[in-house]
Amino acid sequence: MYKEYFGLRDNPFSITPDPRYVYMSPHHREALGHLLYGTGEDGGFVQITGEVGTGKTTLIRTLLEQDMPDVDVALILNPRLDVDEFLAAICDELRIEKPPAPASLKQLVDALNAHLLETHSQGKRTVLIVDEAQHLNRDVLEQVRLLTNLETHRHKLLRIMLVGQPELRELLDREDLRQLAQRITARYHLDSLSPQQTREYVVHRLQVAGGRPNLFSAAALKDVYRITRGTPRLINVVCDRALLGAYGQGQLQVSRAILRQAAKEVFDQEGQQRSKQDGPALWAWLAMLATSVALGVSLFLAQPLLDRGLPNADATAEETAAAVPAETPEPIATPAEAEPPPVEVAASEPEQPAWLLDKNTAFAELAEVWGVSSSNAQGVQCLDIESRGLRCQSGEGDWSQLRGFNLPVILETQANSGANAALVRRLNDGKAVLLGGAEEAELELANLSEQWTGNYQLIWKPQIKATSIGPNSEQSAIRWLLKRLDMAEGASNTVVSLPYRYDAAVRERVRRFQDAQGLVADGLVGPQTMIHLNALAPEPGTPVLVGG
Repeated sequence: MYKEYFGLRDNPFSITPDPRYVYMSPHHREALGHLLYGTGEDGGFVQITGEVGTGKTTLIRTLLEQDMPDVDVALILNPRLDVDEFLAAICDELRIEKPPAPASLKQLVDALNAHLLETHSQGKRTVLIVDEAQHLNRDVLEQVRLLTNLETHRHKLLRIMLVGQPELRELLDREDLRQLAQRITARYHLDSLSPQQTREYVVHRLQVAGGRPNLFSAAALKDVYRITRGTPRLINVVCDRALLGAYGQGQLQVSRAILRQAAKEVFDQEGQQRSKQDGPALWAWLAMLATSVALGVSLFLAQPLLDRGLPNADATAEETAAAVPAETPEPIATPAEAEPPPVEVAASEPEQPAWLLDKNTAFAELAEVWGVSSSNAQGVQCLDIESRGLRCQSGEGDWSQLRGFNLPVILETQANSGANAALVRRLNDGKAVLLGGAEEAELELANLSEQWTGNYQLIWKPQIKATSIGPNSEQSAIRWLLKRLDMAEGASNTVVSLPYRYDAAVRERVRRFQDAQGLVADGLVGPQTMIHLNALAPEPGTPVLVGG
């Protein structure tokens, strides 16, 4: 209803998982990296979890959009199946000719195994992805475990990815499923977006749809995060309703008042999303729309403001609007009110320090520290990094954890502008050495801590091919782990009989190491633990945060 009014090619806030609109926050980039790892030569058993609406299915669709000619994918979207139905669904996805009905479980497994062997002989890999995997029943999960036994003497024939809500983690923590949990070689939990990422997400989707990036005022964007807590699906629902509200009122920008009204229409008093059958609020919107659409269209035709954009006057107008009771309707904007502010106002803003960067610039400079540059118009991407044998890592931590990583790091800051990143090159005597262009600046850690949100991003280089180690890892990876644990414990190289095993004793040693480093002590070696293990003996030429 509002696409033509706002000059949009299509709906920017549709809740369908369209890969064109995917916004790669550091968390989403890391989750996609885990999925890509799962399709690779060393890919094994990957688990991705995230709250409802954080974008898990969109990431799966994005993975399927990648150029992977040597990968066959079986995608199961409805896991509420019994064992026979589950195996039949896999065969259907891989276009395997099934035995005549009624086929036994053995016949289905044999047909699948024969297909996997044939695919492997052609140099291809087969991947099984199960979405909403928290709904898998216990018998099907046991069958999933048995499918991991389909292998040659050197390679697994089927790579498996389980994607689901946090209940999936609780499900796999059950004692009777421990054999399955022990086979998972990579885990990642997808977090919601931060306040800055929420703003970037909204602007990104507007621009993909061909709209102006300032269709939402700065104050409205702050409220988007406050209302949705950075959950992408809720952001889409609220922003879609807010654009409809602005259209109905003949406004060319979503103000804070319009956004709050939209949120009331989407949520009830307890903060729960209304069902699509809840009609009274929607009918109120439509009634208002019917009375104001003529005025909105006449404004659109009479004054081509869409081509000129709107001023960002939130520092005054939005604060004034916020002080007015919620019941008081905002006046409809007129062309005179929409005139751009004088240039002198922008010129009076204080100059930002050289070390305060936007995220893309900070990431490009961090890549330069590692000797990686890109001629791509979009700048350096994680794919550029990974093509050099490096990896991207992001998360939430503190100074103790960053010292344990001992690598240059990008910190997300609380700046209100697009420049909200600081690249820390070194730590010296309670001070951080920050990079900004060709210059370095020193800042007291206490001062930097006040501006740091706790989110970080860094680049690291695995010292072995794998980026996680578990019971099914290759002997060389487990041997590397044992040597690093010896270093951490101050022991000389212990004599370990072949074959090297990732058994309960090794898992307990990993837990002790993780606990000493301030990591989640789950006894599983993922990227964060591997970075700490790397830091015990960095490879020559590795840029470090502390030391020579």
